[in-house]
This record gives sequence, structure tokens and C-alpha cells, in this order.
Amino acid sequence: MIDQNLKADARFVSRLTRDTLVLILAGGQGSRLHELTTWRAKPGLHFGGKFRIIDFALSNCINSGLRRIGVLTQYKAHSLIRHLLNGWSWFQSGRGEREFVEILPASQRVGGEWYRGTADAVYQNLDIIRTHGPKLTLVLAGDHIYKMDYGPLLAYHAEIEADMTICCIEMPLEEAAGEFGVMTVDEDWRIIGFDEKPEKPNPIPGKPGICLASMGNYLFNTEFLYEQVIKDADTPGTQHDFGRNVIPSIIDDYQVYAYPLRDPETNEQAYWRDVGTLDAFWEANMELVSLTPQLNLYDKVWPIYTHQVQLPPAKFVWDEPGRRGEAFQSMVSGGCVISGSTVRRSLLFSNCYVHSYSTVTESVILPETDIGENCTINRAIIDRGTIVPPGTEIGVDQEADRERGFRVTSKGITLVTPDMMGQQLHFTR
Repeated sequence: MIDQNLKADARFVSRLTRDTLVLILAGGQGSRLHELTTWRAKPGLHFGGKFRIIDFALSNCINSGLRRIGVLTQYKAHSLIRHLLNGWSWFQSGRGEREFVEILPASQRVGGEWYRGTADAVYQNLDIIRTHGPKLTLVLAGDHIYKMDYGPLLAYHAEIEADMTICCIEMPLEEAAGEFGVMTVDEDWRIIGFDEKPEKPNPIPGKPGICLASMGNYLFNTEFLYEQVIKDADTPGTQHDFGRNVIPSIIDDYQVYAYPLRDPETNEQAYWRDVGTLDAFWEANMELVSLTPQLNLYDKVWPIYTHQVQLPPAKFVWDEPGRRGEAFQSMVSGGCVISGSTVRRSLLFSNCYVHSYSTVTESVILPETDIGENCTINRAIIDRGTIVPPGTEIGVDQEADRERGFRVTSKGITLVTPDMMGQQLHFTR
């Protein structure tokens, strides 16, 4: 078992972080989120009341002491880029070339192609990587929710003299099947097998029903990274993907190791969520309104940074029988008005308005949503800027929801967007 509490010299870790460049892959479409990603990239999707998904990877970097960060964008990146400019431009101001968050859009610098895969996205930015001259390059997926100190990962990678280290989590076989890259390791955690999204994943020896799934986070010796992405670019028939092509081609001949994500205090499996489906997105947000959620957004030691819009406090108005503004076991963000209505076990993002005599239950309400009087919203996701007309019922009759053009998931969660309501937005999503 890997020791997650490596007692590496602090100066050694600090030196490693200074010699590391981070590339966050944020160009993914997130097609399994359907209409939620029609107009935005998955890393730019709202999460947790006031954040965007990409804020978690970025905050992990800042909290870990990693200060040279490039964000690779491609699919419908306008709202994501605006968020990065508004929320993260503070970090680069006055810090020069040693500390930055830089946006690296697909600009067809090599061969006139858009990013064709994760490995190709890195390949097309080799000139920028070389400019910074890092000894290590950390490639992160920008679309997962988790907290992680990357310092021990860097120390582990250096101490075992790995060429590449892959972050992983333990996951039930049925959850990983067809969804994640799965690795097989020996007793030293060297990777001896890697299958990209297998239908029948290999279990961990001694742990039937559990496999090691890739988090999509890869740490490379930079010179080794150069060699492998150039080799991949020159290989006919490749999909230019780390999981499908690069990793399977190197595990027999190079030092490629797994690094499991664990809670540093308990050494147990740490919190990590891939909110890549509507049900997973709803469930991860709903976890936050529980009494003691596994993901602590109130952690002062490991804060999650974001773009903070200047808004007034949430307001609850009316206090009379049958018309009382109230919320129970919920998270209500700044700028919200709960006017003579009831919110239960729900999460309201910024600037939402719930009018009198309405009830919202077990729902995720994205920013700028207006819910009219006498509405019933149950187990739903309401996209940003949706205007719900008075008297509307959502999540009460699933067949009626489908007939109205709403999307209903296999677990009974109803998605409603402005487009489904025949409405047009006048701001960036």
C-alpha cells in the first residue's frame, strides 16, 4: 500500500512544485449531460451553489503550491473563458512568468487541426510547454469534483523515479464498466495493464467487485511526455488519446505507476465525483445539503476559489399562515429571494427568485432562475435563466414532463432549460 503521508522534506516538495507545469484539459463537451452542455463546456458548468466545475482543479493547484497553470479549451468555451477571466485573472496580476493561469484555446498551431484527443491537445501546445521549461508536467482533467494535495503525488513520483504516474480511485466494477480507464497493478503499484472503458473491468486482487479507475490525472517527466506525444502524433490510426493509445503503449517498457487518491487523515478512499451524467450531477449537488457532506465547502484550510459576483444576501420574505418564505436543509446563494414559498432539501444558485405559494423540493436551481407563483418543483434540475410560469408542475408527473419536451432521466430527475420553455437568454451561460 502506498503511504499517503510521505515525510518528504518540505523544501524538496516546494522545489518540485516550482519545477512543475500544470495543463488542465477543459475542452470536453460532456454529451451525457445533454442540454446542460448544449451551450457550455462541461468544466464551465455550475456546481455547488456558486462554483464552476473547473474551480476544483484550479483550487487544488493553488492550494498545492502549483502556480504555473494552462487551461486547454475547445468546445463552446465562451462562458468558461469569461469565468476564467473574471474569476482567475487576479492570480496572474503582478506575478510575472512564475505564476499564472493561462488560457490555451485550440488554435490550430500544428497541422491546422482542432484538438483530436487528450494527447493531441498536449502535443499541439508543446511549443508553450518548452517555453516554460518544466521538469514535470501534470495533466489534469478539468471536469471532476474533488480535493487533492498534489504535493505528495509529486514527491512519490520523484522518489520512485517514475516516468509517468496516474492518479486513480477504487470504484465498484459496475460503476467503472464502460465509463473509466481501468488499471491492473503489481504489488509495488506499477501498472501492468490498462484498459480504456472496458465492459468487464479487472478487479483488484483480494478485493472482488472493486477496480482501480483512472481519474484522468497524469504526471509526466516532461522530456518523457515530449517523446510520447510526438510518437503518438506520428502513429497512423491512433485516436491521440492518453487512455486509449499512449498509456497501453508504454506500460511494458517504462516506469508507469498508479497513485490512489486517499484521505490524508484516514488513509481511506477520498471524495471524488465525475458529474458526467444528469443523475450524477443532481446527486453530487444533493449530497451538499446533507448535515455532514463528504465534500466540505466550508473548509478554511483548503478553500475552493471562484468568481465572486457582488450580490446582496439571500432574503426570505412574508411570514403569515400559508405564505411564509422558508428553506429547510438547503443551500441558498446570494441574491436569492424566497418570497412566501418553501424550499426543502434543495440547492439554489445565485439570483434565483421563488414566488409565493410555490414549493421546491430536492432540486438544483441554477443561477438567474425565476419560479412563478403556485409552482411545484420536485427532483429537478432547472438550468440557468429559466423562467418557470405560474402554476407550473415539474417532477410531479414524469409522463407529462416528457410530453412538454422536458428531459426525464432513468432515475426520475427532470431537466428543464430555457430552450425547452421556448425562451431566449440575453447573457452568457
